[in-house]
Amino acid sequence: MAEAEEWERRKRGRRRRRRGRRESDGSDPVEVLGEEVMGLVMELLDARSAARCTAVSRAWFGVAADNRLWAPKCAELMAGKAHIPRLTMIRTASKLSTYSMAIMDGKRNRITKEDLCDHAWEYRFTIAAPEYWRNLDPSWKRTGPPMRRYFHHDGYHSADPHDAVWGGHECEYTIITSFVGDGRIRDHHVRINRWPPMKVSRKEDWSWELSNHLYRYNSIPDAEKEGCTGPLFPVW
Repeated sequence: MAEAEEWERRKRGRRRRRRGRRESDGSDPVEVLGEEVMGLVMELLDARSAARCTAVSRAWFGVAADNRLWAPKCAELMAGKAHIPRLTMIRTASKLSTYSMAIMDGKRNRITKEDLCDHAWEYRFTIAAPEYWRNLDPSWKRTGPPMRRYFHHDGYHSADPHDAVWGGHECEYTIITSFVGDGRIRDHHVRINRWPPMKVSRKEDWSWELSNHLYRYNSIPDAEKEGCTGPLFPVW
């Protein structure tokens, strides 16, 4: 054990000496070209490559983590997305952190009450639904846009006035999540009253879909919504 520790200590020492020689002999591009030029070079890199540059050295980190580099990358990432995560509005976060959190949130399949309530939802029946219900769906008959549904923070669920399907009955929704022993999600769905549960899925444009064999809900894009949408804190 002692010999292994001594070997690791010597290896770290050799690495430090090599790094010191590189920096002292002017072979570090940041030292040779300067931070401004290196910043222009890094602007040509994709986000993954630019993020990797932060691990090269302290000098590289200063250039690769600069907000001026990541602000346009954040704008490019969020262009065309259906929803912009609220956590990207944290003012104290760096643009690199904002980019990373947005990527992780865009891959999140665990829906929260904020996600449900912040968006209006299109409601459609599937081909498996009884014909009676499909005939009440204007998007099936092509006589109008899809029906809309709304989730509220008090747990209630509603529709637009004069909705042909909505019977004026009281509706409540529940988000149900179960976990296995190591913290992984085993089951996650949304249920309205005693109707069939809806599985939760995410699309490439960061929009949401709730669906079962009879009907589906799709979140309506609202990327321009003031204050953005979704939970303020990360939910993975």
